[in-house]
This record gives sequence, C-alpha cells and structure tokens, in this order.
Amino acid sequence: MTICRTLALSAAAGCFLLGGVAVAAGITVHDARNRDVTISDPARIVSIGGAITEILYALGFEDRLAGVDSTSFYPPAALRDKPNVGYMRQLSAEGVLGLNPSLVLAVQGSGPKETMDVLEAAKVPLVLVPETFSEAGLIDKIKLVGHAMGADKRAECLTAAVAGDLAQLRELRAKVTKPVRVMFVMSLLNGRAMAAGKNTAANEIIALAGGVNAIDSYDGYKIINDEAIVAAKPDVVLSIQRGKDSVEAEAVYVHPAFALTPVAANKTFISMEGLYLLGFGPRTAAAARDLSVKLYPALAPQAEKFRPAALTADCRQ
Repeated sequence: MTICRTLALSAAAGCFLLGGVAVAAGITVHDARNRDVTISDPARIVSIGGAITEILYALGFEDRLAGVDSTSFYPPAALRDKPNVGYMRQLSAEGVLGLNPSLVLAVQGSGPKETMDVLEAAKVPLVLVPETFSEAGLIDKIKLVGHAMGADKRAECLTAAVAGDLAQLRELRAKVTKPVRVMFVMSLLNGRAMAAGKNTAANEIIALAGGVNAIDSYDGYKIINDEAIVAAKPDVVLSIQRGKDSVEAEAVYVHPAFALTPVAANKTFISMEGLYLLGFGPRTAAAARDLSVKLYPALAPQAEKFRPAALTADCRQ
C-alpha cells in the first residue's frame, strides 16, 4: 500500500508560500492509522520521534519546529533550541497542545494511548508516521514527512541520497563471506537479558550491516533465559548507549550464559548511540556501515570509500 497519497485539490483551493515552499491548502497524507489527514498550515510543528526530527532538519524545516520529543538527539540543536515535550511513549496532551502547534508529526508507537486519543480529538492535524524497519520503510518515511510539509521535491532529493547510500551499503555487504551471529541486548537487569527478535529495528540494522540475528524465534523484544542465550551461540553482543542504564561489556563477559558463548571468549561487545543505530532516519546507511566495520574489521578499506551522501546532501531548497 502506498504510504503517501495526494488527493486531488479542488479548483478553488489556494496556495501560499511558507519559508520558500509552495504549500497547497489541503495537502492530504495517508498515515499509519490507515486514515487520510488533511494539513492546511504546517507552520508550527511538534515532532515526536527522533527520526522525524532528523528528517525535518535535513529538509530545512527547523524554523517551523515548535517542539520536539526527548529522543530527538540529532542534530544536537534540536534538544538545545526547541521545547521538549518529553519521551515519545510518555507524552502528555497538555505538553504537546500547549505549544500551539498547527501540525503534530508523531512516529507510530507514540503514546500513551490516552494522550494520543486526546491529540486525535483535538482540531490540530495529527499524522502518525509508519515505523517500518526496512529500506523501503525508510524511504517511505522521508516521502511522507516531505509531503506533509508540501516539500515533495526536497523529499525526492533526500530519498535519492538515502537510496544511493543503501545501494553502496549493499555493495559493501556483498563482501561479507561468513556472516557473524549478533545478539542485540537492550538491557541486562538482575542477570536477565532482554534481546531483540524479528521485526525490530535491531534485527534490520544487523542485517543491513551483513550480520545475522542470533535470535529468530520470536518478534519484538523479550526477556530470554540462560539456556536460550547459550543455544543462540552469539558471536557478538550489540547494544546501545543509554547513560546509567547502558549494558556494560564486562557485565556481559562475566554473565554465566554469555561466558559459554564466543562473545566472552573473543571479547566481542559493541555499543553505539541509540538514535544513530536504531532510528531509521537519513543516517541509517552510515550507521550500518559503521556497524559493519565493527563486525568485520577487514572491510575497513572498502568502507572508507563509502561516504554517505545523505550526510552532506543539500535538500533544503
């Protein structure tokens, strides 16, 4: 199903200029709720989801951001310069609507449900951006955000850069001759590991980097027992940097189950910044490249030739 869909505008519909972008009154997008949302004035946006904020900055719309959520780590100016409405899964309707937005762009999975119900009932257009962890899902995400902003040409520029980066990544990945088994561990509390299965951002980024998810028996993130860890035989543990809640390498190596796997024997633990690794925004191909080099150091010379265009593309006009 096509994620972005423009409905025909009536002959009476007008246009106006906003920040140099021609915006047709009544732009319509088809969002993750399988609903058409009409946007008449994308002048004050609350962005909920780090990847959405990153896309808006890449398209040159930072001046229209009335607020962002706490996962909007990139670029650093987002959280530094914009009001913070809190964590995307713990939002308050008052915090969002209090910024007087004319549009709310929220990644699918934002919440809680009670807050989203209030936002949906408000007169402010709410667009839920689908969160599909795939190359196509990433491209569609950029297209939808660009279309919502009346900036299809800017979005075409950014998607072309991202598509080129993903193509380069495929060439790099093709050089992997023996894929390593990677277990993504979100947390390790009281000796219990929460690991990523299928249909997760972690599963997809591992695949994009040329690895194999050591967990393939379930979807999502689940607590697994020691027997499952040993049976998975991970070559590498991958995690994200979460401040005081980060998984530490030594805690993995001394864990009684991981101690029986190649992870402890080879001291193979990787930790990367969360939004960069799992955000599925314009930098995803770069993150997968960096992960690939960590998994396969021999690929470093080839990876140096891969300079992601999405990091330097000028798609702001």
